[in-house]
Amino acid sequence: MIEIAALRALVAVEQQGSVVAASEAMGFSPSAVSQQIKKLEKQSGVTVLERHGRGVLLTDRGMALAEYGRRILGELEELQATLLADPAKPSGVLRLMAFSTACRGLVGPMLGKLGPTLAGTGLEVRVVAEDPREAVQRVATGEADLGVVHNWHSVPLVIPENMVHEDLCLDTADVLLNSAHPLAGRTAVEPSDLVDESWISTPAGAICNEALLAILAGLGRVPDIRIYDPDFSTHIGMVQQGVAVALVPRLGRPELPAGVVAVPVVNPMQQRQVGIVYRKTMTASPSIRHVVGLLREVAGGLDVG
Repeated sequence: MIEIAALRALVAVEQQGSVVAASEAMGFSPSAVSQQIKKLEKQSGVTVLERHGRGVLLTDRGMALAEYGRRILGELEELQATLLADPAKPSGVLRLMAFSTACRGLVGPMLGKLGPTLAGTGLEVRVVAEDPREAVQRVATGEADLGVVHNWHSVPLVIPENMVHEDLCLDTADVLLNSAHPLAGRTAVEPSDLVDESWISTPAGAICNEALLAILAGLGRVPDIRIYDPDFSTHIGMVQQGVAVALVPRLGRPELPAGVVAVPVVNPMQQRQVGIVYRKTMTASPSIRHVVGLLREVAGGLDVG
């Protein structure tokens, strides 16, 4: 008989691309994962992995078995999340991933609401800050249960077929300017007003960096990015010093210090859709529905659009 643990190991290797990466995702040693793979090969009577250079590849039989494994594990997860769960009592550990500003603006307030609702339950929420693309990947492969993500209209976020995406709110990004800047007194600016500015940006390849590049792409220009930093607090500080301008969303943004003003960008307006993602097998999970409901309460009270 094929054991669930052995199937889980094979699926992890397929999803992560190697035994070592699978072991890190599962929280086991590489040797423990290898032992489960060997056990699976003995139980099934087929070779599921073959060496390729320093790594491994799934055989044709291994790919077929992994596909069956994903379905079986999905059905087991759905069973545990619905039929075996008390629909009126969220419980267990819920692993939540969210981008940094959502941690401050959405998840923090949600956790504040969550505490008083958990008397007599066993629900525990663990939070990790992560880029939306990484969050989607981790939720899709079962490393996390719920993700708070953002999706710029100019930089679409790809959602796998095994996942559900629900909208929470729109988040507007403003250009932050030093109060002495010539554009600081404007009620709004257009991309053509910003072509000669010096910018601070999130690192190259980050979604917010790509959104900044898209602002001037229609004009055939590339923003002059002088500083790269992942922390929007640093962006605000650089604007205050008058050394750069920045595109900073409103969600989770602290009160701006003296000397820094926020001016909306129009034609087009710079907005990102903030939403949540989870696996379809977790749709009826009491814990997912409870946390999602609280996130919606928080999002409904925000003024970020």
